[in-house]
Amino acid sequence: MIRNLRARLLLPRGEKGRAFCSAAIAALLLAAPAQAFTVYVSNEKGNSVTIIDTDKMEAIKTVKVGRRPRGIELSKDNSELYICAGDDDTIQVLDTKTLKITGNLPSGPDPELMILSPDGKTIYVSNENDNLVTMIDTETKRQVGDVPVGVEPEGMAVSPDGRILVNTSETTNMAHLIDTQTKQIIANVLVDARPRFAAFKPDASELWVSSEIGGTVSVIDPQSHKVTQKIRFEIPGLSKEAIQPIGISFTGDGKRAFVALGPANRVAVIDTATKKIEKYLLVGQRVWHLAFTPDEKYLLTANGVSNDISIVDTASLKVLKSIPVGAFPWGIAVATK
Repeated sequence: MIRNLRARLLLPRGEKGRAFCSAAIAALLLAAPAQAFTVYVSNEKGNSVTIIDTDKMEAIKTVKVGRRPRGIELSKDNSELYICAGDDDTIQVLDTKTLKITGNLPSGPDPELMILSPDGKTIYVSNENDNLVTMIDTETKRQVGDVPVGVEPEGMAVSPDGRILVNTSETTNMAHLIDTQTKQIIANVLVDARPRFAAFKPDASELWVSSEIGGTVSVIDPQSHKVTQKIRFEIPGLSKEAIQPIGISFTGDGKRAFVALGPANRVAVIDTATKKIEKYLLVGQRVWHLAFTPDEKYLLTANGVSNDISIVDTASLKVLKSIPVGAFPWGIAVATK
């Protein structure tokens, strides 16, 4: 490759030639376009999914789906998008190539949020109206179990090794830790009011649970099942009631966490070692859920009231652009093209 570059660029030989060659190669690599990804955004009141091309940084299509779509997840091979159609009491399956609904997966009433097991073989779904977590086999498309949990289940997380499933119940104010093999609850951890979301650190050393009304993120030791710390947020000019933590996303190295703060219209950037807030990023209105592109170059935020998503550059921690989508964007899933 270096010889070809030297020949094409007519580079001089010797030390100067080698230095010039290195600089030329670096410039070419830096000039290479970023990897493009496809982003899927569920529009809760638009009854649709908007598709965004990160290369173009614009919405390229909106597809009509079932009523009140919220939680969305991609299959392991990105060939299918699973959609919680809450008011239809079903999980719809969207073919990501044809953009057609190809079928439904069994769920309880009002499925709200789901998560895929690390091996891609099982979908875990929280059903808000029957206080159950449903387990669905992705190959057979059949229900393989359910677990009774607290009132109004919502947040879902699974440990990196797939052994522990977590569900948060909004009204019971608990994080329920479930053994995925026995399908039994092994611990109930009390957190602050209306827990909305849960996420494991990539090394599984901590479980974070956001509490919308409590205004906190509880840090839980997955081994002792104890809350070890609570992260609180303060934004000048905003009341505590306006700061409502929802979505949580960790970087792959586990060093930073990004937390959506709902009607505060901001995302908090947190140093996970110190639990200190590094920065607040101003995004759209009522920021709900978050997702990284697979290369973690961008963080995307679903802004429910301003009907757009914000694209955050994770290196500079700056909001680059807002992209209009449908009515009340809720969930985000990202696939490699």
